[in-house]
Amino acid sequence: MRAYVAVTDNEWFRFLDALPEVDEVNFWQPSGGRRFRALEAGEVLLFKLHSPQNYIVGGGFFVSWSRLPCSLAWEAFGPKNGVPTLEAMRKRIEHYRRIAPNPVDDYEIGCILLTDPFFFPRDEWIPAPADFHPNVVQGKTYDLRPPGGTWLWEAVQSRLLALAPPSEDPVAAMFSEPRLVRTRLGQGAFRVLVTDTYERRCAVTREKILPVLQAAHIRPVSAGGRHDVRNGLLLRSDIHTLFDRGYVTVTPDRQLRVSGRLREDWHNGENYLGLDGLEIWVPSNLDDRPAPEFLEWHADTVFRR
Repeated sequence: MRAYVAVTDNEWFRFLDALPEVDEVNFWQPSGGRRFRALEAGEVLLFKLHSPQNYIVGGGFFVSWSRLPCSLAWEAFGPKNGVPTLEAMRKRIEHYRRIAPNPVDDYEIGCILLTDPFFFPRDEWIPAPADFHPNVVQGKTYDLRPPGGTWLWEAVQSRLLALAPPSEDPVAAMFSEPRLVRTRLGQGAFRVLVTDTYERRCAVTREKILPVLQAAHIRPVSAGGRHDVRNGLLLRSDIHTLFDRGYVTVTPDRQLRVSGRLREDWHNGENYLGLDGLEIWVPSNLDDRPAPEFLEWHADTVFRR
């Protein structure tokens, strides 16, 4: 089990610390260049403020990394990007890149997705490790297992215990020996993970134009579904709309079905009716494919026959 102590923008931290009930955050990188490989899913990233405030002030549990245009990062996370508006986010990117504003450039950024973030009160901030050199620009990885990282692990645990009852998950999973935490996805992380898991192509049309692709819940959260890749499909926006309204569905054997009600209700739809019976594209990893029970629910409950 490792922790990554990341140099953190002070304004980003203060903004998020003031937001109520933050379940996920995008710890974004303005350059969007190098892929973040320091952590595995479930390990912890800790926020260390810029000098002279050399303290660890909170953190979150790593979900995944992705490279996205800033407009799509804003659509997925909104203020959970640590800024109040997309315009403010663009200005922050331009500041860190030291470039002149370009209103037509949809800046691509690196997105470190974190779930269940935590923010320590001022009197509980942890001094940065003694070996965290002031010249470190991005961050440093620490092994939390004895003997090296025991003190850091215990310091984080004690503060988390004060923030949340030990019966709550995933915080409770941290107490004892260091081990991976099973992450719970939020809406934003769900959207990004589904997008990347489906290799940024529509499961039906194979469309790859990213701005028109949307992560669809097979069973909506409002109807008992979860933010789970196996409860998701990446669909072109028009297919997504028809899926949500029951004009199309996907059978457990991954066949697209198009309802005849499309023609009856709208006196049109030949382009979509021609897709009936098409086998959708799914990820190669079996654990990432849509779960049959979710597909059955949609076909039985939502699909218009």
